[in-house]
Amino acid sequence: MLIEYIHAALEKARYEIIEDDEPYYGEVPELEGVWATGSTLEECRKNLGEVIDEWIVFRLRKGFTVPPQAAPHHR
Repeated sequence: MLIEYIHAALEKARYEIIEDDEPYYGEVPELEGVWATGSTLEECRKNLGEVIDEWIVFRLRKGFTVPPQAAPHHR
């Protein structure tokens, strides 16, 4: 379930190129504070997946909810 949630969130990610040592920037607008950078788009996406994972664990440990809108759609 966690992997499905991360994949669904990554499908909603937005990427852009910024002026930085790691020029690829990605974020998931539905998940407040979730963003990452990377030297390539692939690295940025990998880093963003790790940030989403850590974000979920942090929220659950603190007793916060995890937004359902990033959850995968069941068929």
